[in-house]
Amino acid sequence: MVARRATRLCRLAHTPSLKVALNRTTYNILFTLVLPLIILRLLWRALRAPAYARRWAERFGFVSLTPEQAACTGRWIWVHAVSVGESIAAAPMIRKLRAEHPELPIVVTTMTPTGSERVVDMFGDDVCHVYAPYDHPLAVQRFLRAFRPQLLVIMETELWPNIIHYSKAMGTRVVVANARLSEKSARGYEKFAKLGKPMLQQIDCIAVQGPNDAERFRRLGVQEQQLRITGSIKFEMDLPDSLAQKTRELRALIHREGLQGERPVWIAASTRAAPGVGKSVDEEVKVLAAFQHCLKEIPDLLLILVPRHPERFRSVAALCADLGLNVVKRSEQREVTADTQVLLGDSMGEMLAYFSVSAVAFVGGSLVDTGCHNVIEPAALGLPVLVGPSQFNFQSICEQLEEAGALRTVADENELAMAIIAMLRDEEVSRRMGEAGRQFIAANRGALERTCNIVLEYLR
Repeated sequence: MVARRATRLCRLAHTPSLKVALNRTTYNILFTLVLPLIILRLLWRALRAPAYARRWAERFGFVSLTPEQAACTGRWIWVHAVSVGESIAAAPMIRKLRAEHPELPIVVTTMTPTGSERVVDMFGDDVCHVYAPYDHPLAVQRFLRAFRPQLLVIMETELWPNIIHYSKAMGTRVVVANARLSEKSARGYEKFAKLGKPMLQQIDCIAVQGPNDAERFRRLGVQEQQLRITGSIKFEMDLPDSLAQKTRELRALIHREGLQGERPVWIAASTRAAPGVGKSVDEEVKVLAAFQHCLKEIPDLLLILVPRHPERFRSVAALCADLGLNVVKRSEQREVTADTQVLLGDSMGEMLAYFSVSAVAFVGGSLVDTGCHNVIEPAALGLPVLVGPSQFNFQSICEQLEEAGALRTVADENELAMAIIAMLRDEEVSRRMGEAGRQFIAANRGALERTCNIVLEYLR
């Protein structure tokens, strides 16, 4: 009898549903054990960026709703956009949904203060914003009880096992919009297939950016009926009405007279610290090395340097000063004189204006191994685009832009310097690259309509 019971228990332990539950239980135990480290990291980040010290309760699922918001429980669309990039990508979709279905309440969650600020800047009180709950069962369930969303739309590939599991358990449909999956990320999911594959199979629809993304999801066990190829909604970039005014204001601050006509300007956008620890060099060090080389050939060149994270503004300004460069911070509202060499973009919400006053754009996160940032914005504005070799966040789009002749990959800071000098000296090459980018972006629009149709399909 004991042997029969043991055999029965062994068979039960190998049934798919129990194996999945055991895998998730193991994950939950591990997540609970590392939660104190997550909190310590949050405290450490709060020392550098005080915004991380605010609204902690929301990260554990405690949300405060107004009576009007509480009355919407059960009808919410939950859009999760981890940070600034995903928030910007989600914006056209959210605006379209609000315009066509104003009766549908939308809650937008982010993980970072900069993402939160971006959502508030873009939508004000038109949507509800809270921080996303940590992927702990109690936090997730607490959040879900407050909103009871009918649909969860996850931007790109910010996938968490408990968020998806408990959303489905509550009857919420789950759509991943604008999904991308690099080869590097796919290999990461393959390492944790016992947890990742069941999670992916719970998702109702994954709207992917391109065929390569779809193939990688198939490799991870996603079924054909779950996949739709929509293109990237980042191609649907909206130029805000305030852009022209902001650009004029910025131009008025910049001393435009150079040694041979109008002063040349280039931008290094969304530069990043080197990932991890060790001997890795931060991206700004490489960018400034390239800039100093450029100054030998083009002495009146102005660099607009925009670090990705606000908590690094001060250290990047100090780095510029240590190198003997004359720096003006955008936040100071001081005139950029002929002697100024670096304009430090330490403001929020002005990236498009920075691009608009530049002749060449380098997009950061690519000379350090963090996967590159948004190359679509400068291309849509008609700038020639330079990126480093690390492109996994925008791999498909970078490849397409490079094939169209709108983007060039540089191996290091030396190649970056040579490319900037060449483009500033050959205006026709720069013009052709910029026009190729503008045309490519225009030709690839349409993903927004397809994505919104999918969202509405899963609301019915």
